[in-house]
Amino acid sequence: MRKSRPKKRIILPDPKFNDPYVTRFVNNLMLNGKKNLAFKIFYDSLDIVEGKMKDEEKSALEIWKQALENITPQVEVKSRRVGGATFQVPMEVRGDRKISISMKNLIFFARKRPGRNMAERLAAEVMAAYKGEGGAYKRKEDTHRMAEANKAFAHFRF
Repeated sequence: MRKSRPKKRIILPDPKFNDPYVTRFVNNLMLNGKKNLAFKIFYDSLDIVEGKMKDEEKSALEIWKQALENITPQVEVKSRRVGGATFQVPMEVRGDRKISISMKNLIFFARKRPGRNMAERLAAEVMAAYKGEGGAYKRKEDTHRMAEANKAFAHFRF
């Protein structure tokens, strides 16, 4: 759209926790329009997290939110052409994009994990992200490291 930004769509909260972030996560998790299956996978993975992390005083939903917060990138690099050369310019990430990136990374690395079913793989990735390890956390660290290395080109910000 050339003239105006599109309207933000309102995402309804999920039925169990009444949280719109859960619905947003499930929408990213969903394949081929199978939303009920995506909700079942998500809720099953939270049950697995609850079972394996009983010693934590937090609920499974709070552990999931903390895991998302742990893998949320603050800065990223964008390519910018200046005088025939391409520079990787570090830029701060917008708020809604931060959430989207962290959710998509968590799902991507959960799908790559070995395991019996998607609920177990997602639970394992959530627990790893909560502890500050795993593929999604490593990607955030790599993104921050790349932005730090290219800090000299920050004046090319647009």
